[in-house]
Amino acid sequence: MKEDACDIEEPDEETVNEIKSKMLEEGTILKITDGFKTISDPTRLKILYALSLKDLCVCDLASLLGMSQSAISHQLRVLRDKNMVSFKKEGKMARYYIADDHVMNFIKMGVEHAQE
Repeated sequence: MKEDACDIEEPDEETVNEIKSKMLEEGTILKITDGFKTISDPTRLKILYALSLKDLCVCDLASLLGMSQSAISHQLRVLRDKNMVSFKKEGKMARYYIADDHVMNFIKMGVEHAQE
């Protein structure tokens, strides 16, 4: 038997039932995995990180990431659709920002974990 495998073949039914009663609903699991998929794209993660530092417009993000404004706009649309970013109109400029503290905290935790 492998060293990292359990030598006991019967599950602890009490423990299994306890945890089963606390498991997340399938819809919640799908929302969480969808969020992870959304930020698994390097460009979207760069956008989110930049926005965690300061609110920015599309042209700022395009210059910062060396991409076209249309490419940035496409990625921002994906992030808006997932409620991760929002924008406020300032005259002719639309300034993007992180939609809420949950997204901000997720980015900060990801950075901290990666830098450990």
